[in-house]
Amino acid sequence: MGPFKSSVFILILHLLEGALSDSLIQLNNNGYEGIVIAIDPNVPEDETLIQQIKDMVTQASPYLFEATGKRFYFKNVAILIPETWKTKADYVRPKLETYKNADVLVAESTPSGGDEPYTEHIGKCGDQGERIHLTPHFLAGKKLKEYGPQGRAFVHEWAHLRWGVFDEYNNDEKFYLSNGRIQAVRCSVGITGKTEVNKCQGGSCYTKRCTFNKATGLYEKGCEFIPHSQQTEKASIMFAQHVDSVVEFCTEQNHNKEAPNMQNTKCNLRSTWEVIRDSEDFKKTTPTTTQPPNPTFSLLQIGQRIVCLVLDKSGSMATGNRLNRLNQAGQLFLLQIIELRSWVGMVTFDSAAHVQSELIQINSGSDRDTLTKRLPTAASGGTSICSGLRSAFTVIKKKYPTDGSEIVLLTDGEDNTISGCFNEVKQSGAIIHTVALGPSAARELEELSKMTGGLQTYASDQVQNNGLIDAFGALSSGNGVVSERSIQLESKGSTLQNSQWMNGTVIVDSTVGKDTLFLVTWTTQPPQILLWDPSGQKQDGFVVDKNTKMAFLQIPGIAKVGTWKYSLQASSQTLTLTVTSRASSATLPPITVTSKMNKDTGKFPSPMIVYANIRQGASPILRASVTALIESENGKTVTLELLDNGAGADAAKDDGVYSRYFTTYDTNGRYSVKVRALGGVNAVRRRAIPQQSGVMYIPGWIENDEIQWNPPRPEIEDDVQRKQVCFSRTSSGGSFVASGVPNAPIPDLFPPCQITDLKAEIHGHSLINLTWTAPGDDYDHGTAHKYIIRISTSILDLRDKFNESLQVNTTALIPKEANSEEVFLFKPENITFENGTDLFIAIQAVDKVDLKSEISNIARVSLFIPPQTPPETPSPDETSAPCPNISINSTIPGIHILKIMWKWIGELQLSIG
Repeated sequence: MGPFKSSVFILILHLLEGALSDSLIQLNNNGYEGIVIAIDPNVPEDETLIQQIKDMVTQASPYLFEATGKRFYFKNVAILIPETWKTKADYVRPKLETYKNADVLVAESTPSGGDEPYTEHIGKCGDQGERIHLTPHFLAGKKLKEYGPQGRAFVHEWAHLRWGVFDEYNNDEKFYLSNGRIQAVRCSVGITGKTEVNKCQGGSCYTKRCTFNKATGLYEKGCEFIPHSQQTEKASIMFAQHVDSVVEFCTEQNHNKEAPNMQNTKCNLRSTWEVIRDSEDFKKTTPTTTQPPNPTFSLLQIGQRIVCLVLDKSGSMATGNRLNRLNQAGQLFLLQIIELRSWVGMVTFDSAAHVQSELIQINSGSDRDTLTKRLPTAASGGTSICSGLRSAFTVIKKKYPTDGSEIVLLTDGEDNTISGCFNEVKQSGAIIHTVALGPSAARELEELSKMTGGLQTYASDQVQNNGLIDAFGALSSGNGVVSERSIQLESKGSTLQNSQWMNGTVIVDSTVGKDTLFLVTWTTQPPQILLWDPSGQKQDGFVVDKNTKMAFLQIPGIAKVGTWKYSLQASSQTLTLTVTSRASSATLPPITVTSKMNKDTGKFPSPMIVYANIRQGASPILRASVTALIESENGKTVTLELLDNGAGADAAKDDGVYSRYFTTYDTNGRYSVKVRALGGVNAVRRRAIPQQSGVMYIPGWIENDEIQWNPPRPEIEDDVQRKQVCFSRTSSGGSFVASGVPNAPIPDLFPPCQITDLKAEIHGHSLINLTWTAPGDDYDHGTAHKYIIRISTSILDLRDKFNESLQVNTTALIPKEANSEEVFLFKPENITFENGTDLFIAIQAVDKVDLKSEISNIARVSLFIPPQTPPETPSPDETSAPCPNISINSTIPGIHILKIMWKWIGELQLSIG
């Protein structure tokens, strides 16, 4: 690579740095542009829903503007309308806007999840969220009493989405002890209210005062903190944006750092405003005194899918069997992946572009066959990527505008003129998916995907990894209903010698089975192919194409549910097996696996994080076996077990998102990512997502000193369905580019990961039991060398002066392997630990080269010693001559008075704030 190419590569790496986000949002002169709000295709047509979305954003904009010190507002929003809705004159075709990159999804409420607005947030504090979820009932104002005004709730969710802050309430732990007094979890503590229990049985409800547990000093379950409707406190939006007076986020001055909520746990006790202030948005804006205009809206309706393949057939494609592999992957895409009614064209390029096919609509198998015959069969010449793109634009424009069309660009060669068509690409409104084949593909290629919101993938020359077929298999539509999308069940390969067998199984579960395809490829001679369905019946009829060295079998109708067995035999060659299918029913959501990296560029020694999200509709799939295969340009493949344990790289336990750190860099350049997920005896389906970031359900209000109760919060089924879920899936996680990797041997610069799930409990009156998930030597891999545990009676001293805080003796604490459960029992020494004491604990892990983790989340215990209650001993007279009409307390006035006094003292202690 020459000096010019090197400098361009460095520039592109700089452009690609940062979090990997599908969002099209841009911040321009304090205004957010490019927000996409999508209406789910399953939502019945209702034009009033569009106006309700407009009203919500219009109400939210000035509230956001004032809440952020006149810094941010909503400038323009695109509303994505399903293809199934009636076409109208003011609906236009989207450009880059898709369901995949929508920032907000409006979908029907679920029986278990209700209408709670929430945001998917799989990252750490300060990381942008994935997507806001709203329901038509919420937008229609049918949940005003429960969640407050829609515009204010939207700003609450926007803070989750854009700035990665967390909630300041806690549905699981609504009260805590502070200096011996019960406090409601709230922010700020200036929010006033009462504590009551609303008991409902059958059709009647009654209110009673909260009672407390004499063993813990806390209220019993069911106690609610009910805010006064009239308040003077201005903070905080992440606690109770529905309160009229609340118009600000908590700052470091009024933030309740002691409250056991997600904001404190995840953000190291920082206030929401501190997190917002650290964001890139904040750094590149200044407050404005001009009142912002109302948001503008564009109405976009999804149309038919338009795709043009732009395929490299330059001379380098003749090496390493690349052209034949392109034909195999191209046939899979055309025969199976691309959906019915889509329009497909084809362009090839070398030094110039060649139109292989104008746009053809896929209406039958013959249309698919026509296109497969146009795939390139000979390779020669140079590499001119821009000529291929320009020719594709021309092909599309003959029938449709290029807005919203897709281009699949595959190349294996270098081309230092790509930047010459960047402006044309931006203006086209087309989405470009890039496939980099081999180690020499143009280093600027990813910028085309980055600027258009397309998928970027990389396939090595290691045929057994099946990377090229995986890349094309990942190109199912980002729009339309899930039931029409292709789902990859299996992707495997092996190099066989001396008539070896490649044996295995594929699970076809009840959620898939339509259009099921088994595809086998080879490198020299046709192998022996044996396939049996779940009943043991041998399947014949594979269509063999010796020219492209592939064979496939399309299962008619719905494939049988169960385990399919295969055996492939060959000598001195590489075989691959790919199995794809579609949803078995339009009404039964299929199990899906979507995977991605947290960034599209890894800069050594910063770790990357790989995510796999496993769902059936809105329900997460738990306890699956999930592995990521990450392959570098050197051909080295690293296998990672992904975990849903709420520790290390994983943000929340049992939410169906499996995560793990990747630190095993071995070279600079591209890395491909593939995820395999298997469900078996242990895998189960959860009825609803445990909401980590959402608007608080308001139990009731105090008006004129009377509590006005709302209906009880819908019970979210937290129990998993015990029926096992058997399935198999593979998913392409795209690719990322690594830089700054030193030559071998690569130094150990990776510390243990931060402990994020530290919990503490008091045993008796003097022992503290700690539990946490073990970090590793390198983030969440290996075994740490030792732990440093420190304690303090000041939460801020522990956070800010950790090294000066009192250290606990951990001589007997030997770290376990990463992701094991750690338990440690200790007695606080050299510190005053008496009734009413709040004690704060944090841990730091240290590896063998003395690299230290970040300080853990801070756990707390509050020592509560229940007072001795005098025993109620009856007098001898009462025992021998009971008086049924006279109470015991009336005959023993001293005890009666003591009990009244104790009740009064308890009520005084339990007062709030």
